[in-house]
Amino acid sequence: MSSPIQLQFESTLPITPDTAWRWITDVDLLRAEMRPWLRMSFPPGVRSLDDLTLVPGRPLFTSRLWLLGCLPMGHSHLTLESLEPGHGFVECSPMTGMRLWRHERTLYAVEGGVRLCDRLIFEPYLAATLVRTLTRFFFNQRHRVLRHRATATD
Repeated sequence: MSSPIQLQFESTLPITPDTAWRWITDVDLLRAEMRPWLRMSFPPGVRSLDDLTLVPGRPLFTSRLWLLGCLPMGHSHLTLESLEPGHGFVECSPMTGMRLWRHERTLYAVEGGVRLCDRLIFEPYLAATLVRTLTRFFFNQRHRVLRHRATATD
C-alpha cells in the first residue's frame, strides 16, 4: 500500500473575510468553482454549508459526483470534522475511488485581503499518479476561478 498523497494550494484574494467565508460555504459558488470539471449534488433546500447541522465525523448527506457535469463517477458521503465560521473547515469524506480523503480549507486574514489555503491528503485505490495529476489540475483550476472572481468583483 502506498503512502497518502499530500497537496497544498494557496491564493491571496483581495476580498473581505466575510466574503471569503460566503464563497467557500455557498452551494452555488462552490459549484461554480468546480465547473466545468465536476458537478456535485446537494440536498434540496441547502444553499450553504452553514444550513447544515454538523455532528463532527458523521456524514451530512450523500452527494452524487459527475465528471464534466454529466458522466456519473461515484459519490461522496460529505463528512465534516469541523466547520469554524469565518475560519474554515475540515472535510473527511468517504468517497468512491478513495481509501482516504481529507480536505482542509482555511482562511487567513492578510493585509489587503484573505489567503485561502486548501490542504489535501488522499489515497486513491488505483492509479495514484494519474489521480494526483488530475487532482492537482482540478484544484489549480478552482483557485484560478477564485482569483478571477476576486478581481471581477473589484
